[in-house]
Amino acid sequence: MYIYQRKSWPKFTWNMEKLAQELTETSFLQGKMLGKMQSLGFDFQQETLLQALTSEITQSGEIEGEHLNKDEVRSSIARRLNINNDNPVSSSHHIDGVVEMMIDATHNYDRELTLDRLYRWHAALFPTGYSGLSKINVGCLRDDSAGAMRVVSGMGDRERVFYEAPPAGKLPEMVPDFLKWFNRSQDINPLIMAGVSHLWFITLHPFDDGNGRIARAITDMALSKAEKTPYRFYSMAAEIQKEKNDYYMILEKTQKGDTDITDWLLWFLKCLGNSIRSADTTIEKVVGKARLWEELNKKNLTADQRKMLNMLIDGFNGHLTSSKWAMICKCSQDTANRAIKNLVDQDILKTVGAGRNTHYVLKQN
Repeated sequence: MYIYQRKSWPKFTWNMEKLAQELTETSFLQGKMLGKMQSLGFDFQQETLLQALTSEITQSGEIEGEHLNKDEVRSSIARRLNINNDNPVSSSHHIDGVVEMMIDATHNYDRELTLDRLYRWHAALFPTGYSGLSKINVGCLRDDSAGAMRVVSGMGDRERVFYEAPPAGKLPEMVPDFLKWFNRSQDINPLIMAGVSHLWFITLHPFDDGNGRIARAITDMALSKAEKTPYRFYSMAAEIQKEKNDYYMILEKTQKGDTDITDWLLWFLKCLGNSIRSADTTIEKVVGKARLWEELNKKNLTADQRKMLNMLIDGFNGHLTSSKWAMICKCSQDTANRAIKNLVDQDILKTVGAGRNTHYVLKQN
């Protein structure tokens, strides 16, 4: 028996005594984070927001096995929020749609979540009407014409069913019940509300595909409601991706249990707390990068040099060589060598290795 088949559905219960310590600690971390961001100033806030949203969107896709180009996601967010971006690139309609959904969820958190709004989010996720090579129903509730909606692993004799969602015929009643609950004034703790929202929607699984990503967008919307700000400075999706096995295990256990969801909420609060703690590292990087650029801006740098230095500061993939410079900047080898030598002469880069093993790193001050 699944949770939605219980007579008590959807009257969820939880043990506040068991949740009290985790709830207090997470609320404290949340307040501390917001206070820290307010003290950093506008530019730092904008860069931290850009990094957090980029991580949220790319990692939410990773959880479902979808790999989005990070630079495209970052550029799409920057354009829509009018944030300065050092390395802008064009982005696909698909990525723009995913970004629009997330920004709508967080920046319009005070608007009602309606069925039409969910349809628009779903259509934004699948602008071509296809999920991979499979045609799906977009912008409408699933109809189960291809069979029951199941979460499975493996194939053939090795297929394992982790979860079977409510029949499509019940969704026209069950989804509005969720939306009514989500939109009304809640007497429960807002962090508890975020956890319940995530579980409730993912249990309904109302669309042919994209349910996990929309559930996480709803979670971010609920957290924005809780914090009364559209700015997301931490990424819960990134933390869920780190703890993906535990995430699916606690979901399966909860969806096959009764409507006492204490264990789920305890896991949710711990995951949320860990995501806020992880954001401290992001903030340190943002502040460190800004301080480094305060010094670099005193130097005479070309656009290509600024571009490559940004890549090094953010974490260059592998070693920077002159051939990689030429390829990335689409210039000749001689031009790349001159640009690198100029940075070495200015005491910005240093040479490591010799011969074919020669590469360049930022000089540590």
